[in-house]
Amino acid sequence: MNDEHPPAAGGATRHRLPPQPAEWIDRERPLRFRFEGSTYYGFAGDTISTALAANGVRLLGRSFKYHRPRGIYSLANHDVNVLVAAGEHTNVRADVTPLWEGAELTAVNTIGGLRDDLARHTDKAGRFLPVGFYYKTFHKPRGLFPFWERQMRAMAGLGAVDPLAPRRRTPKRYDWCDVLVVGAGPSGLAAAIAAAERGLSVLLVDEQSRVGGSLHYQGEPSAGAATLRSLSERAQTLPNLRIAGGAVAAGYYADHWVALVDDRRLTKLRARSVVFATGVFEQPALFRNNDLPGVMLAGAAQRLTRQYAVKPFERPLVLAANSDGYRAALDMRRVGVQVHTLVDLRPEGELTELARQAAQAGIEIHLGHAVYEAVSGGDLTGISAVMVCPLDGDGLPLPTQTRRVECDGLLMSVGWAPADSLFCQARGKMRYAPEVEQFVPDVSPPGVFTAGRLNGIYTIDDRLLDGRSAGAAAADYVLGTTADRAYERPAWPRVPPSHPFPVVDHPAGKVFVDLDEDVQLKDIEHAVQEGFDGVELLKRYSTFGMGPSQGKIANTNTLRVLNHLRGEQMGQTGSPTARPFFHPVPLSQLAGRGFHPHRETALHARHEALGATFMPAGDWLRPAFYGAAGDRDRAVATEVEAVRQRAGLIDVSTLGKLEVAGADAAEFLERIYTGRFAKMKAGATRYGLMCDESGVVIDDGVIGRVAEDRFYVTTTTSASGSVYREMQRWAILWRLDVTLANLTGVFAAMNLAGPYAPALLAALTDLDLSDSGFPYLALREAEVLGAACRLLRTGFVGEVGYEIHVPARSAAHVWDGLMRAGAHLDVRPFGVEAQRVLRLEKGHVIVSQDTDGLTNPHEAGMAWAVKDDKPFFVGGRSLRILGRKPLKRRLVGFTLSSSERGPLPSECHLVIERGEIVGRVTSIALSPTLGYAIGLAYVQPSQASPGTRFQIRGHGGRMAEATVVELPFYDRANLRQKVRPRPK
Repeated sequence: MNDEHPPAAGGATRHRLPPQPAEWIDRERPLRFRFEGSTYYGFAGDTISTALAANGVRLLGRSFKYHRPRGIYSLANHDVNVLVAAGEHTNVRADVTPLWEGAELTAVNTIGGLRDDLARHTDKAGRFLPVGFYYKTFHKPRGLFPFWERQMRAMAGLGAVDPLAPRRRTPKRYDWCDVLVVGAGPSGLAAAIAAAERGLSVLLVDEQSRVGGSLHYQGEPSAGAATLRSLSERAQTLPNLRIAGGAVAAGYYADHWVALVDDRRLTKLRARSVVFATGVFEQPALFRNNDLPGVMLAGAAQRLTRQYAVKPFERPLVLAANSDGYRAALDMRRVGVQVHTLVDLRPEGELTELARQAAQAGIEIHLGHAVYEAVSGGDLTGISAVMVCPLDGDGLPLPTQTRRVECDGLLMSVGWAPADSLFCQARGKMRYAPEVEQFVPDVSPPGVFTAGRLNGIYTIDDRLLDGRSAGAAAADYVLGTTADRAYERPAWPRVPPSHPFPVVDHPAGKVFVDLDEDVQLKDIEHAVQEGFDGVELLKRYSTFGMGPSQGKIANTNTLRVLNHLRGEQMGQTGSPTARPFFHPVPLSQLAGRGFHPHRETALHARHEALGATFMPAGDWLRPAFYGAAGDRDRAVATEVEAVRQRAGLIDVSTLGKLEVAGADAAEFLERIYTGRFAKMKAGATRYGLMCDESGVVIDDGVIGRVAEDRFYVTTTTSASGSVYREMQRWAILWRLDVTLANLTGVFAAMNLAGPYAPALLAALTDLDLSDSGFPYLALREAEVLGAACRLLRTGFVGEVGYEIHVPARSAAHVWDGLMRAGAHLDVRPFGVEAQRVLRLEKGHVIVSQDTDGLTNPHEAGMAWAVKDDKPFFVGGRSLRILGRKPLKRRLVGFTLSSSERGPLPSECHLVIERGEIVGRVTSIALSPTLGYAIGLAYVQPSQASPGTRFQIRGHGGRMAEATVVELPFYDRANLRQKVRPRPK
């Protein structure tokens, strides 16, 4: 099946079995895919791992630390060493992810490909990488530590994130039910049906797309199918029972709040009671090379054969310590897999009819024996034999009596661990029960119930009974009818389904306890010897249970080893704390649908019609420039040229617009801002700088006096809401006679700027626009095109300009009139990008871009706006203290050397002096007006004098030379802000 020809529909191959009674694949729908550069075929319904297994591919991944070969192990969402990358998607779980047509797949965590992984040599260096080596080594000589740190970071992690991958937006939703049942195996189905039969709203969730759990692959096939059919038919008759397949209950939170994650969304569900029928995780035995491809949990082999019709091996050996191991051996024989040998850890063996059936099938059974070592086949595709040895009376191996058994695979069924994470997150308490050699629920919180194998109940009939009892109890809890009611609960099995210590040490090592993190048995032993013998300390020191599977098939064996080393009974040392999430959740599901509510100005439709490319600005969308995204530089240069040579029109409606009125309005602004406003005349404006109590710059704007008791205040776009809230807070604390009104959404605003602006506006209003009638920094109220407007004479972009504040309902009318009037003058709209270049040419600071959360006015060259002689203003005391201290940095203007070639440095690139960081670039652009690069940057005070040169570390570490210059870069005499006759 690994050639260019698809398989015949319904046909069997060497590794694909003939059709099975309840297989999950659709043989009428072959799928073509590629893995590690080779072409393969599978069927719809296959997972990535099962399709590769059907093609005879056993090497599916590399381990995290030692890059050892790994293959299918559990096939139950725990094969974290079988992660693949598919385009922009990384760390795709191959064992459970459905195959799709045309998939292009590669293994993660390799250097140079899966088979020839260059990092595989770390396996041979394992003796030099003991437990906790990263705490102990590479620190001396100190100068080399950065090198080793980079090497460790490069080797750490799984998969590679594509920074250019498009963001995946996923929806969120909220849901509710009376009873939530987690786990749709036989006990979960029975619990859901029992609760729904009481008339309650019931939701049944399971991570598998199909309900039934182990009924699909364990036990006698016909009996399991009949039980599943009966349960499913009954569930379908209950309209108040909903089933959510393919959804993981990822976390339990207070008051029965459960996070449900499927492949599309995160659902935040609230239930009145919860039943956990989450089942168990099959546990591996520990012996040398127990991680190689070809070593597999018995449940994985049963899933392969029954659900995916894949033959896992030709002649495997089975290692058992319970009835399930015998069932697995018989299952393999049933589909033609030649199991000749079964090794049973128990000296008494299997006491049920299964032992006789296995013997009749010709399987040679070795009681009281263990697997001492798996022997690699040498070609990375599996094993060639296992070394089997007897156990003495204390359960210890007798290696001198080891014998070799030829086989091509090893199936293990030695025990189970409860899937108790959600129950523990609900503050449930577990205890270890020697009767079943398993942790079982001990104390359940109110409204939380458990059922099935989680309770140590294993036979189908008993699990159904346990599920019905749990469902009835959950329903009675919701209905309030639990008093004096007894629920029939089944007894535990007579023989424990789990072995108490399936651990066989080997002097040559490589006995893996945790396959996620490559934690070996000797690592646990050494950690305990070093004093890390508490569960949580051991977890963090050795990293067991910290991989993507969160210890699902490692924690219990680790606890067995820890208790053994401490000479204590199992359960005495406790167990690791269970925290959300129960299962890894994609960040896209946590991020959600990317719902970022934004505001659009009253002129948004006009910008769209003009072909604007938008950018977020605070809560708003603003035109960045006019034109396609690929034309940014040309469009910005054109817009800058229009403002400098003719006139441009920009929408500034996003500025905060506040009205401060009342008898104490002037006093209020004196306290809020650093400047003086009490003696301003009506019709005047003044620059306002706002600081917090520590003297840090937090906002600026223009403040105009409309009347004796009324001021009009503008703020920056991003701070409009916070400034308004801060003003409200101070107004309440100071108890001044002042009224605040937020007019940000009431008024639209546009700035008409450029040499032609006065003549253009004069044709549309009766207002005197001369320097004497409407001087720089004045405020006027007049009509423009019949609309009542408030006009501010400003110069932020360095040209004569007018901010026209107009009621939002009239904004489009005024904008259209200005554009029509300026059409013959080639007046253009300009966006935020051009505005930023224009203001940079004038050296004007943008708060929150050229300042940060620690910037005070002295550093930013804004001390001129601070009136220290005022009796009080917010931040005044701090600024006076700071003013007496030497500056640590200064904001300066700079130009780049004319010899500089290559890309410009970017904002936030660092200023470097003698290898140390001494500052950063806050603004930089290639000035279309001046023809060279200009910018603002923080430097050391000793570097702030004009003519001083400093170094900027740009892209790729390339150093660019900059020179400090006086500000502004453009029109230092400010002549461009005067009204001049328009050239003909």
